[in-house]
Amino acid sequence: MIRFGFSFLSLALFLLWQGFYQTALAQTSTEKPIRFAFVTDTHVGAPVTAAEDLQRTVNDINTLPNLDFVVLTGDVTDFGSEQEFRAAKAILDGLRVKWYIFPGNHDTKWSENGCNSFRKIFGAERFDFTVGKYRFIGCGSGPNMRMAPGLAAREDVLWVRSIAESMKGSDQPVIFMNHYPLDDALGNWYLLIDELKKINVQAAFCGHGHSNKKLNFEGIPAVMGRSNLRANQPGNGYNLVTLANDTLTFAERTQATDGQSMITKQPWHTILLQNHHFLADKKNYPRPSFQVNEQYPQVKVVWEKQDSSDVGAAIVADKQVAIYPNTQGYITALSPDNGQVLWRFATQGKVYSSPALHKNRVVVASTDGTIYCLDKRTGKSLWKQETGYPIVASPLIDGNTVYLGSSEGKFRALALRDGSVRWEFNDVNSFVESVPVADKGKVYFGSWGSSFYALDKKTGKLAWRWTNGKGRNYSPAACIPVLANGRVFLQTPDRTVTALDAETGQEIWKSNRHKGFESMGVSEDKSLIYVKCMQDSVWAISTKTGAGEGEWFVNCGYGYEISPGPITEAQGTLYIPTDDGFVYAVDAQKKQLIWAHKLSNAMINKIWALPNKQLLVTTMDGKLVRLQSQ
Repeated sequence: MIRFGFSFLSLALFLLWQGFYQTALAQTSTEKPIRFAFVTDTHVGAPVTAAEDLQRTVNDINTLPNLDFVVLTGDVTDFGSEQEFRAAKAILDGLRVKWYIFPGNHDTKWSENGCNSFRKIFGAERFDFTVGKYRFIGCGSGPNMRMAPGLAAREDVLWVRSIAESMKGSDQPVIFMNHYPLDDALGNWYLLIDELKKINVQAAFCGHGHSNKKLNFEGIPAVMGRSNLRANQPGNGYNLVTLANDTLTFAERTQATDGQSMITKQPWHTILLQNHHFLADKKNYPRPSFQVNEQYPQVKVVWEKQDSSDVGAAIVADKQVAIYPNTQGYITALSPDNGQVLWRFATQGKVYSSPALHKNRVVVASTDGTIYCLDKRTGKSLWKQETGYPIVASPLIDGNTVYLGSSEGKFRALALRDGSVRWEFNDVNSFVESVPVADKGKVYFGSWGSSFYALDKKTGKLAWRWTNGKGRNYSPAACIPVLANGRVFLQTPDRTVTALDAETGQEIWKSNRHKGFESMGVSEDKSLIYVKCMQDSVWAISTKTGAGEGEWFVNCGYGYEISPGPITEAQGTLYIPTDDGFVYAVDAQKKQLIWAHKLSNAMINKIWALPNKQLLVTTMDGKLVRLQSQ
């Protein structure tokens, strides 16, 4: 009887399980599989085959049956120019299925249009759509307009946060896509992950690394997709993704051996989609450390603010106001004493131009194509000069003249009084990003066309032009040049410092011993230039030397460093900004590090020194801080 009872119970449980299984199987099998193409890192513009590779991919996708959509996860172009965007868009418009797109760092770092044209041409910079029961959300990665580690824009972080808040209590499965991996290669990866884990995120996609990889982001299963470029592979390619029975299957689609057709390889990875219940996860994952601030208690935060947008330019100040721009297009004036907002002025484009302040006037340019002069006391517009093309360069006010480069091959001199054009130089190769410098007779600036120019201040006529003869990525464009002792000093991305004769443009010396990237500065007495090396150290070099020998250096211990933020010296102290939110202070007389302070995990812009060892600092992720040191 016991044996019979056990067998009957087992049979009953088996039949009951089989019924549930068959019902579940029937329900699952009725769900239509989702099939889509995962394309990334097309880099239209370079190399020369990039546009051809993308066209072949579009042609191939159009031959595939039952494809629901296409996603493109960044680095659509190589240099982020409007011309490249339009070329890519013309090809992608040939797709016969719906496609979704967002930018990568190549679309934003070298953008002569200030990261405005991507949205204008493609219609959006992020996506959010639902297919079947799955919600797909995606946003790009910068950094925007600056060389630094990857960074999701502050606006994108807040966008993901708003989605998480709107989905509170919902179990809808979410698949997230970004250009960068969600790891420490992305400066604020943890902000995105912390928001995503509040919802039912089940998988993540990324590009950037140009190869197919299986990844995991703090428990979120993920993949990196191969670049669409043929590069050193047999041909161009992308991934076909099938979502069926709560499983993602990835198979590479690439060129066949005949060199003409394309084939689908065997699946290389699968992800079982499930609710990971991340809110119950009690693991402690790595996060940026701010312990260094305890090591140097002599540095105090007087006040701190968080903007709702990126701040990709320097703050300027006097005793009455501190003024900074943001990428929502606002120029904001704060009280230097307490950070209270005094006024705001809205432009119609993102602003990456550092303001110039002279008496009661503030001059700044916007990517809406306009140069603005504002009353520093009220924010009221005094005049504006419309150029018709985005501007990412910063102005210099020298006497009663404003000097400013642009993005349409021009450099202008404007009257500070009313903005009238005194002269225009129309032969700039590529666009201008940095701040010019001037002496009594000339104004000097670089461009992303591998060129550096000296113009007559009164007439705008070309005095001389210098080039390092290298590709555009090595241009003397992002570094703020230094003018001292009749010489102009440049730090170019080929890790070279060059000294030019300011009168003739002739090279006096050139050195790559110090391995800087784009960041330098000058001492208060103009006797030294400072070079921020790409690894740990700051070098001081005499402005009178014949061969660029270093006078002294200080090992700050900041690690690998590529941001263009210039070094500032004030009251005998060097202030060194970095790409991971640290400020380092070096005593110039003692030649030693005296303190370090971490503000965020994003790039720091040019530091503004106030009297009495105080600083105003802005970070790319929108923090504004006044520091006091002893």
